[in-house]
Amino acid sequence: MIRELSSEELTLSYSSYSFDSVMPGTRIIGQERAIGLLSLGLRTDRIGYNIFLSGDDGSGRLTAVLEEIERLDSDTSHLHDVAYAYSPDGTDPVAIAFGKGMAHEFQEDLGRLARNETSADEISGKWHSEKIASFLSTLPPYEADNDAYKLNIVIDNSTASKRPTIIETHPSHKSLFGFAEKDRAAHLSVRIGSYQRAAGGFLILNAEEVAEDEELWKTLRRYIEMTHRAITSPGVQGEMMGSVRPRPIPLNTKVILIGNEATYDKLMENDGKFIRYFRIAPEFDSTMDATDENIKGTVSYLKAVGKDFLPIKDSAFSEILRHSSWIAEDRMKLSTELSLLGDLLEEANDEAVLSGKDTLDGDAVRKALCNRDFYAALSEEKINSDIKRGDMVISLDGMKVGIVNGLAVMDRGTSSFGTPAVISVAAAPGNEGIVNIEHEAGLSGGIHDKGLLILEGYLRHRYARTFPLSIYAGICFEQSYAEVDGDSASLAELYALLSAIGEIPIRQDIAVTGSVSQMGALQPVGGINEKIEGFFNACRTVGLTGFQGVIIPEQNISSLILGEEVEDAVRDGRFHIYAINELDEGMELLSGMKRGTRDRHAAFPPGSFNRKVEDGLRNLWKYSQEKG
Repeated sequence: MIRELSSEELTLSYSSYSFDSVMPGTRIIGQERAIGLLSLGLRTDRIGYNIFLSGDDGSGRLTAVLEEIERLDSDTSHLHDVAYAYSPDGTDPVAIAFGKGMAHEFQEDLGRLARNETSADEISGKWHSEKIASFLSTLPPYEADNDAYKLNIVIDNSTASKRPTIIETHPSHKSLFGFAEKDRAAHLSVRIGSYQRAAGGFLILNAEEVAEDEELWKTLRRYIEMTHRAITSPGVQGEMMGSVRPRPIPLNTKVILIGNEATYDKLMENDGKFIRYFRIAPEFDSTMDATDENIKGTVSYLKAVGKDFLPIKDSAFSEILRHSSWIAEDRMKLSTELSLLGDLLEEANDEAVLSGKDTLDGDAVRKALCNRDFYAALSEEKINSDIKRGDMVISLDGMKVGIVNGLAVMDRGTSSFGTPAVISVAAAPGNEGIVNIEHEAGLSGGIHDKGLLILEGYLRHRYARTFPLSIYAGICFEQSYAEVDGDSASLAELYALLSAIGEIPIRQDIAVTGSVSQMGALQPVGGINEKIEGFFNACRTVGLTGFQGVIIPEQNISSLILGEEVEDAVRDGRFHIYAINELDEGMELLSGMKRGTRDRHAAFPPGSFNRKVEDGLRNLWKYSQEKG
């Protein structure tokens, strides 16, 4: 039996929850694994334990970093002051690290030395430092206004109560690594950047901004390498600043890159040393389980966001939680992109205020979502208008051979919508196999190409067992002029292919989405809600017949979170959603023919669609032989 979903199976509601006892808060939820690894990276001072934190925007990555830094102990005894001092060659200023708050005391000692109030040996004995002793031995005799006796204190931690944490919002060579002022003594000309100011603490950068500038990325990596060498080999030279080459500061700066997976993969692929210096790579998940704890955590965040809004009713929280599951594309999960939910709450509050309400309820949230759909619906309405006028040639009833209504998702900025896509197949004798017309026209992505190659493997596996596969089959997305990618149309393409080979008419009032493996196994696809609603809207534009619907893989049932209009149409029998777990089920529904199974002679029964497909392939092989 082909499973048709009921409206009850489509309903998702959080209305049974009461949120009166939930207190406002902004703690990160649903990211326990990432937070644990992040915490390890922040605590570990070993070389190479820099951090790349990946995840989606709005998932709280920066907030998590700052919160975990705050949880670290407040011990600042490891912090140092750093000063650049005179170097006889005039181009290689020496970096000297002092204990916290001690740089100014050394400057005072140099002042006394200049005034002959003490000797270099006495100062050297006081500080017990080979670097200071070496520096003192190079000092020339003091003269009035002699810059050699002046320190350039670039890091002063005398009043620091916690580790430095610097967020560099617009990284550049100058802002990150400093520069040298002109017409000054070399050691006094050095102006450090945020990388050096974060020594002993944390430097937070946007990974995409750094990685997009190849030279900036190379310089960052060189500074990390120089810092590590300077800690063990103080004589390491630094980067040139014009004619000045200051020695690197021998203190560890923990770099934290915040970015996405694509940037992480790019750096991994293009820089063989990346993993050596960024050993900690926590990943923020885009979804979390819809547990009581995470539900309450989401509401806690919303209450914090809405502290100055109208009083928020539980029905508003329930609607936003439903939308959170819609973002996650899973009825059992919630989105971790809490900022998106906060945006929706604010829009709902504006709607409630404009409507003259004294509370923010579920109706206000639904209205805000409707407004979003309306504002983003121009492109979808144009497509449906073209369908109604006949400018876009598509049939939403009747039966045709070699034509199936697939489902596509169109993206426009932050919004997306589903729309039907006519997939046609022309089959004839030949040896070209399956020809992807989109590929030939330069409009097919690699994943779509792979999906069509899989279909040819399926034909060999299922039908061409006792004869060679000899066919030309051109597959095309009709009236499509943009690139097609992904494999979510492979099931619809296969049905169109089987229809064309067996000359089997199939229904046009049922659209198809789903991915299929080479062995014929069905696989779930993304964007399922947009696709279903898109086909529903197209059918509604030309008129619902009561027979229209969609075929989806059974695995996608857990992703279904549809609009009220679709749910109502399913409840009233005006629209249908069929969930299948076998490829043949969908073909039976589309063709009205039984599948048939092979008998003891390995033959499909007459009148079955599988028999017609196999006979069609055998005939195409025979025709090819005759032509040959």
